[in-house]
Amino acid sequence: MTYEQVPGPPRRGLTGTRPMWVPALVLAVVQVVGTSVVARHQPHRADLGPFAYVLLLAGPAMLLLRRRHPVAVTAGIGAATLLYTVLGYPYGPVFGSLVVAFFSAVAAGHRKAALTVAALVFAGHTLVGTWLYRWLPPSGDHGVSWTQVSGVGAWLLAVLAAAELYRVRREQMERERRERAEAARRRADEERLRIARELHDVLAHSISVINVQAGVALALMDERPEQARTALTTIKAASKEALGEVRQVLGTLRAPGEAPRSPAPGLDRLPELVQQATAAGLAVEVTVDGRRAGLPPGTDLAAFRIVQEALTNIVRHSGSRTARVRLSYAPGSVEVLVDDDGPAVAGGESGGGNGLVGMRERATALGGTLDAGTRPDGGFRIRAVLPRAARPDGTEPREAGAARDSAGAPTAPDSAGSTVLGDAQTHAPIRTPADRDGVPAAEERP
Repeated sequence: MTYEQVPGPPRRGLTGTRPMWVPALVLAVVQVVGTSVVARHQPHRADLGPFAYVLLLAGPAMLLLRRRHPVAVTAGIGAATLLYTVLGYPYGPVFGSLVVAFFSAVAAGHRKAALTVAALVFAGHTLVGTWLYRWLPPSGDHGVSWTQVSGVGAWLLAVLAAAELYRVRREQMERERRERAEAARRRADEERLRIARELHDVLAHSISVINVQAGVALALMDERPEQARTALTTIKAASKEALGEVRQVLGTLRAPGEAPRSPAPGLDRLPELVQQATAAGLAVEVTVDGRRAGLPPGTDLAAFRIVQEALTNIVRHSGSRTARVRLSYAPGSVEVLVDDDGPAVAGGESGGGNGLVGMRERATALGGTLDAGTRPDGGFRIRAVLPRAARPDGTEPREAGAARDSAGAPTAPDSAGSTVLGDAQTHAPIRTPADRDGVPAAEERP
């Protein structure tokens, strides 16, 4: 298991959240001081009076509202800038507030409004500079050339283009941030479901065995103490196994990035599973076709958990006392088939449990399928088809013959290529303990 940091709020920058008054204050200082300096070199323009300074400060003041009312602020600053030009005051950085207003309006999605204001400002500036200057202050002012008019138009287009690039980049960053957050939430949900599924599979089977054996021990404590002792021994073994697997899961959670110290359970532990089911009063017949060698660990674990959960459901929700497990190994897949002959009782497929859901999730995660339902001749069937290919996360399959027995020791294939399972081989009969009625287990097929 790995841990990934969920993306936090965006840092200051294109999507920053700095105080509104900071750029407004900077622009106010730049426009007032800058215009006062350049006015000394424009003696033919009107003198800067109180009203001129009001217009210079009006733009930065209106910028304080640009996030709430971007269109109105852009229009207001455009009007103030145009009025400043009409009155013949010295040119200078008065257009700084207009640039910020254009950026804010375009970033907020009001491109048409920004284009409209820019067109009106350009038209007004052109009229004043080429025609109306004759009747406007200051007296004796000369007009502007069409080259200067074209320069103003090019400048406005450049500002609007930069504002559009700013908007696109800002939306891209916001989209990427949302995608990262969504991916992190999705990974967290998948990991939560995986942990819940693993803990359910680990605990449900063992607790079901413990529950059945506890009932047997209570019923036979006085009359048949030896059988009660056997039931208690089974309870101890089941609880020890469950505790070990829970510790393995928790150990994986506490040590991100490290491989588990013990191998995950697989079909090499099927004899143990059969013995536990038999101890719970269920006679299990196991049939194996083909070779298990080379089965990827993910597929091996999923097949084992599906058989484990299927047998647990039979013990808990079915009146059947026999179950048949069939494993069919093909070159590209493995088929898991679990049948019982009893009628389903409350808590079966339509109940509120998570067993069938977890089995389907395991099969789907590997690219396989799982079907569950009643058979036409009665009883219940679970059929899963899992691929032999490597898991989607890239886990490589085990080497042929590298299976492990229930103690974690490696086993080797015999001369016929069958993998050793506990004390028996797949080409020889697997004998499971008979149930209380003496029903024998079926032999495996070669």
